[in-house]
Amino acid sequence: MLPEIAFIGRSNVGKSSLLNSLTGRKGLARVSGTPGKTQHMNMFRLPTFYMVDLPGYGFAHANKGMRAGYRKLVEGYLTKRSQLRGVVWLLDIRHEPSKDDLAFQDLLAESGRPALVVLTKADKLGRQQQRSQTRAIAKALGLTEESLQPVSSVEGMGIAELGDSIKAAVAAE
Repeated sequence: MLPEIAFIGRSNVGKSSLLNSLTGRKGLARVSGTPGKTQHMNMFRLPTFYMVDLPGYGFAHANKGMRAGYRKLVEGYLTKRSQLRGVVWLLDIRHEPSKDDLAFQDLLAESGRPALVVLTKADKLGRQQQRSQTRAIAKALGLTEESLQPVSSVEGMGIAELGDSIKAAVAAE
């Protein structure tokens, strides 16, 4: 079986755009103007691994039962999937981590899965703002600034580096 890398973040964090940028295929993951369209696990096969698009957390338009179902799906996947090599955790660089983000960080820690923390939508901020927001988010999460990867699907910033990090995670046994 091929290894898997999961992608997750809050609804409207730019997950679909990032998946499309990483693969160079605009229509691979459906980009929607309405947050929370990913309601199932979507698996995209590449030559040497699968990219797994998980439902976003913090989705406001789903009822309580649906949100609980998404959480159960994600928890089960993170804790039980033997092919899972790591998680690409997406956060919007423009915002401090929310309560949902911090709860997901706890879930990631409990799962023991390695995670790449990616800050999306970096093109929306100037260079100085990117640095200060990266610093603030790292502090809020108890991480080093160097462990966060700012990216922009619009400008392509950081996409190649993220691709290299993902390839390294897939190769790690």
